[in-house]
Amino acid sequence: MIIVEDLHKEFVKLGKPKFGIGMRTTEKVKAVNGVSFTAQDGAILGLLGANGAGKTTSLRMVASMLKMDSGSIQIDDAQVKEGQTASQARLGILSDARGLYPRLTARENIQYYGKLHGMDKATIEKRIDQLAHWLEIKNLLDRRTEGFSQGERMKIALARALIHDPKNIILDEPTNGLDVVATRALREFLRWLRSPEGGGKCIVFSTHIMQEVERLCDTVVIVAQGRTVTSGTVAELMAQ
Repeated sequence: MIIVEDLHKEFVKLGKPKFGIGMRTTEKVKAVNGVSFTAQDGAILGLLGANGAGKTTSLRMVASMLKMDSGSIQIDDAQVKEGQTASQARLGILSDARGLYPRLTARENIQYYGKLHGMDKATIEKRIDQLAHWLEIKNLLDRRTEGFSQGERMKIALARALIHDPKNIILDEPTNGLDVVATRALREFLRWLRSPEGGGKCIVFSTHIMQEVERLCDTVVIVAQGRTVTSGTVAELMAQ
């Protein structure tokens, strides 16, 4: 379970110097201004909002990659603080920037993250075999990731995020750049992860596409201008 309460984050933006010379002006930008949501185990929560609404900044704070100005985040029974490994170990994170190392094979990319999570070699290889079966990537494992398609990169990045079998999963715009076949495959896999057979995972799915949350998510949180404006099931939101 992930509980987020009243998150706030402000950045300082540099402006252009007046008349092209002198000191640059600064401007404070409120990227997140009151985001709250609760993501349950065995369910998919959709974080829906336009580009720039504050979704990615909020999820980076949940992942303890970014320090919050105020608010609170709890992952299972751990309170999140910037850089804290106790909460990071409970998360699998698929960011919009896939971040695969192009000179490494798919297997090596996944192994590396397993080692970062303190897993032993035998456990890593067993887990890679499981993920390769579930994601249908056996033919990709021993190829360098350089030159992979968007769908192939997404699958390897997802396998890397799930190598340590986390209970909670964060997906930031996971369907960006994917074709219809890859998008459908991702949806089916996420539904399976949510099910008891897949471990009853808690999944937070960020997107700006209404059709995605309508087809996939159990509950939806709509974010606009850095704040939560409403939440509910798809049916409830459509009724509103």
